[in-house]
Amino acid sequence: MGTQISEKDIRDIVAKVLSNMNGGEAVTAKYSSTEYNGRKYIGVFADMNDAIAAANEGYKKVRAMSVEERERIITEIRKLARAEALTMATLGVNETGMGKIEHKRLKHILVADKTPGTEDICPTAKTGDHGLTLIEMAPFGVVGAITPSTNPSETVICNSIGMIAAGNGVVFNPHPNAIATSNYAVDLVNRASKAAGGPEVLVASTQKPTLESASIMYGHKLIRLLVCTGGPGVVKSVLSSGKKAIGAGAGNPPVIVDDTADVQKAAKDIIDGCTFDNNLPCIAEKEVFAFANIADDLIAGMKRNGAYQITSEQAAQLAKIVLVEKTGKDGKTKKIVNRDCVGRDADVILAKIGIKVGKDVRCIICETDFNHEFVQEELMMPILPIVRVSNIDEAIDLAVKAEHGNRHTAHMHSKNIDHLSRFAKAVETTIFVKNAPSYAGIGFGGEGHTTFTIAGPTGEGITSARSFTRQRRCVMADSFRII
Repeated sequence: MGTQISEKDIRDIVAKVLSNMNGGEAVTAKYSSTEYNGRKYIGVFADMNDAIAAANEGYKKVRAMSVEERERIITEIRKLARAEALTMATLGVNETGMGKIEHKRLKHILVADKTPGTEDICPTAKTGDHGLTLIEMAPFGVVGAITPSTNPSETVICNSIGMIAAGNGVVFNPHPNAIATSNYAVDLVNRASKAAGGPEVLVASTQKPTLESASIMYGHKLIRLLVCTGGPGVVKSVLSSGKKAIGAGAGNPPVIVDDTADVQKAAKDIIDGCTFDNNLPCIAEKEVFAFANIADDLIAGMKRNGAYQITSEQAAQLAKIVLVEKTGKDGKTKKIVNRDCVGRDADVILAKIGIKVGKDVRCIICETDFNHEFVQEELMMPILPIVRVSNIDEAIDLAVKAEHGNRHTAHMHSKNIDHLSRFAKAVETTIFVKNAPSYAGIGFGGEGHTTFTIAGPTGEGITSARSFTRQRRCVMADSFRII
């Protein structure tokens, strides 16, 4: 993941970056979605139809390129993503108000280093008495991609690398709350393509993404594949489009800690994972089920690693702030996550109930019962409920229920192979992390490639270039076999 830098270094660099933005003013949601520091973004259009047309022209050009030429573009994307990781991280935090700059910087480097390229597109061959069959992975054409506000530029770059490696053109409809950051990444990909001898516009986006622009994307005849990274509502709309779609939906990842675990390591790992980018990653630990006989030690370990424990009364008070009531079109009222709290620092959230702490506090922990809102709702903020359980049967039963059948991600800290196996089989998640922070599941401190599009609903799982291809078969009957 590269060399770690100190908090002071981060503050100094961020101050320098911010001084170059809008004459020294901090970036806000009003920051331009079409230029950065006087540089016009490449590939950003006022009309979605124009964006799709440009992406289609890019697709025609990349389709005519060799795999080696494609890989040169990807190499340049990686280079620029590393060089401009801090700029994108700063843009993301200041535009959306969510997450941590240093953690977003690390995520961009992770994407640059561990997103698979053209090496993921491997042909296969079968021979026999009746000749040779060659199976190759071909592009779809133009991919329409919906990206989130939680990981805006990270998702754009990760998707772009994989989709370009597969030979596609790409058009993005970014989240409306992260347009400037997302379009910065679109511009970066196009600058990389141009520098590597590729088309000037290989990926495209729109200045003002809306539901209407998304609808145009869904129905456009040139869009052959839709890829959505977002909440359940937008994933549902993509899957209802009538086109081939890849959906990366929500999760509510549980953690089990049994009495065979290295409890102090588990405490640190859970807090590290839960607080990474202030709990914005959908894989992050959201609720803990701890064996009662080790729960006190686990909580003490969490406190030593930056957790602040609140009482049940304070948790009830906080729940009224981080979850707000909303009346739907059907007239029914339900509680939803308060966007003003998503991805915020723990001290900022605690201040809302009158508790003042320093920046050394990374996470808010509290003991709750299973039915508590903090357990049942995916908050995407550094609040971690802990439920005591008596044995592995109860732990697995409650953890599976808390995951709500999303089959996204789950975690467990244990040295008991039977316990680990039982939970993995019961929860059926796309990612299952054992004895490590959640981010090990996407290649940060763990083996395997990374992605920010984890397609549980549609089954592609940890997506890569291969996910954005279609199989083509070529058969030579009774020939070419040399045995």
